[in-house]
Amino acid sequence: MSQEAEKDLEQTQNEEQVEETEASNDEKSQETDPLEAAQAEAAEYKDKYIRAHADFENAKKRLEKDKANAVAYANESFAKDILAVIDSFENALASIEGADESNSTEVLERMKEGVKLTYEQLKKILEKNSIKEIPCEGEFNPEVHQAIMQVESDAHQPGEVVQVMQKGYTIKDRVLRPAMVSTCK
Repeated sequence: MSQEAEKDLEQTQNEEQVEETEASNDEKSQETDPLEAAQAEAAEYKDKYIRAHADFENAKKRLEKDKANAVAYANESFAKDILAVIDSFENALASIEGADESNSTEVLERMKEGVKLTYEQLKKILEKNSIKEIPCEGEFNPEVHQAIMQVESDAHQPGEVVQVMQKGYTIKDRVLRPAMVSTCK
């Protein structure tokens, strides 16, 4: 064989080796591609999970904070309404301070009117905040009345409320304080 033929043969063999190496590398890369793809996909899902979990935890903390604020400031509106009643009482006390013997009758009349207005103002505030007086006329109701004593009465049937010792109140459907009453024997 001539040198040229040998070189051609050698070059052909080198090319075949390169092709075989590339083919084996392609086979290996094809074998590892699904694995790498699965790992990449798993990493992507893990990242999404971590982000979703962090978002959930942040939302949970936000809701807990909102709930704590709602509980802490639930009575804010009621408290603001009550401040008007306090102002009325302060005005009444100031008018008492300005009273002397010459205008005591006039001050007493203004005080009486002021106390009535303040009482009505307070009742409106309570009603606005769903606090209502428990009615006490008629039959004794153990769910909203507390019997303090029993008395004899010709004007009432047995088991009827005779007298209210202390008014009771409800907030929405719940009893805040039962009415203390006396009942007929």
